[in-house]
Amino acid sequence: MTTRIGVIADTHCPEFIDRLPEAISRAFEGVQLILHAGDVTARETLDELTRVAPVEAVRGDHDSSLEGLPQSRELTVEGKRIVVVHGDRSRWIEEPQTLLWTVSLGWFRPHGGLARSLRRRFPQADVIVFGHTHRADVRQLDGALLFNPGGVHQWNPATARRRLGQHPGWFEWCWLQVARHLIRFEPPSVGLLDIDAGEIVPRIVGL
Repeated sequence: MTTRIGVIADTHCPEFIDRLPEAISRAFEGVQLILHAGDVTARETLDELTRVAPVEAVRGDHDSSLEGLPQSRELTVEGKRIVVVHGDRSRWIEEPQTLLWTVSLGWFRPHGGLARSLRRRFPQADVIVFGHTHRADVRQLDGALLFNPGGVHQWNPATARRRLGQHPGWFEWCWLQVARHLIRFEPPSVGLLDIDAGEIVPRIVGL
């Protein structure tokens, strides 16, 4: 029998979006569990997801109001060890990468070493679920599946202009000047993990 897990990250609701897209409920129809890899921003978002299936969540760098959430979780599902973590790192790593992204007008891809650093951090995991990058990522690395479902909230010209209207701090204001002119941007997405007879099948689902 297949165990299906819904995987979601970076909802930023209601921080950057007013409500969760209805497409999430359709994508998660029939899941037995939902894993949220952080940047939830409000307990109400988790409550809404709980109406679909039980939720295990971790705290992201935008979750200061959700101090009860752990920074990482380890679960065993059908004999597979699954780690859930947001994936943010020290500001001394994050801010220079964001600066490079800004000065390259969006062409530099930050977080290039994130998956490998997570694998080193959790060497016993069979699956490492993470978020933070707002970019879907499915890869095998040293015997583990590294799985990022992408972000529900995505930066694009419309969302960047909306955030600029909220008068963010100077550092965020700088990179939003690039984000509001993006030609390439990621579509919103979630993920599914099917575990059956010891096999793990990951899938990215666009919203």
